[in-house]
Amino acid sequence: MGVNKSKSAFRSIAEVTEDLGIAPHVLRFWETKFNQIKPMKTKSSRRYYRPDDVELLSLIKELLYERRYTIEGVQKLFKNRSLKDILGTEIQKDFFEEEEEKAANEKISENHTVIENALKDLTSIRNELQVMANI
Repeated sequence: MGVNKSKSAFRSIAEVTEDLGIAPHVLRFWETKFNQIKPMKTKSSRRYYRPDDVELLSLIKELLYERRYTIEGVQKLFKNRSLKDILGTEIQKDFFEEEEEKAANEKISENHTVIENALKDLTSIRNELQVMANI
């Protein structure tokens, strides 16, 4: 924007989206996906972002657009972490990739169990139908 503000000044949604190069609807969508983003709102629902909000939004943009994380992946990174923890430490991507791989393997194991149970059910139904056909 044309006005140079102090780094500690609050920013409007227009200023933040221009600085980050994203559309306002994207920013509002991120607010629904990341509970760490908490802009101040006036009675007329105008949003004003604190410097920490802007820094967090910049990090989210980097993770999504440059590092190619999914929304769910970023949510996992932020899960159970305070804003200070998120912004105060560098994210170690390798650690989180291992965690995501572990979660994916657990999901595969769960799916395998579901498939095995479904196969048992189908086998049982087939056997019942064979018995009924021979009656």
